[in-house]
Amino acid sequence: MSLANAIMTALIEDELTGYELAQRFETSLGFFWHASHQQIYRELKALANKQYVYPRVVVQNGRPDKTVYRLTGLGQQCLDDWVVRSAKPRPVKDELFIKLYNLSDKNVDELREQVEIRRATAASNLLLYRRIRERRYADPTALSDRLKGVAMVLDAGIRDAEATITWCDASLDMMADVGCARPFRALKLEK
Repeated sequence: MSLANAIMTALIEDELTGYELAQRFETSLGFFWHASHQQIYRELKALANKQYVYPRVVVQNGRPDKTVYRLTGLGQQCLDDWVVRSAKPRPVKDELFIKLYNLSDKNVDELREQVEIRRATAASNLLLYRRIRERRYADPTALSDRLKGVAMVLDAGIRDAEATITWCDASLDMMADVGCARPFRALKLEK
């Protein structure tokens, strides 16, 4: 997925300024796609050049003018074409996993702390996701088709946070025995 697709998705129903788009990335879209303000503004310019979004200047009294963006018909067609293409599975790139390959009695305390931080982050996200579900998506049968899709993504976030917490708890239990177990010895291969 590209940032362009994420921006066009945010503009499906609303005209938004670059700042408002950045806010969306810090809240709902930001749970699974991160972008800086600079990246968003750069991409908006590129999308406007391709005529996928239309920038409109809004004059404001006593304040600087602002530019709002809306998705164009061409942008919607591009987004529609992208949606039906096969999605690539997300690769797992996790620094903590590589660190755990190096677990030993010398670094177990530091790695335990990193797993505890991972658990705390997942628990915090889980609380937030559940609050959002309660407030906005409690009754999936009452949602529009598009909002059902959003609810499915939220459900994936909830399940991912739950799985992360479960994994962290199991890892912390296993780490309690580090240094007590028989040391690893590579097997000698017969010739």
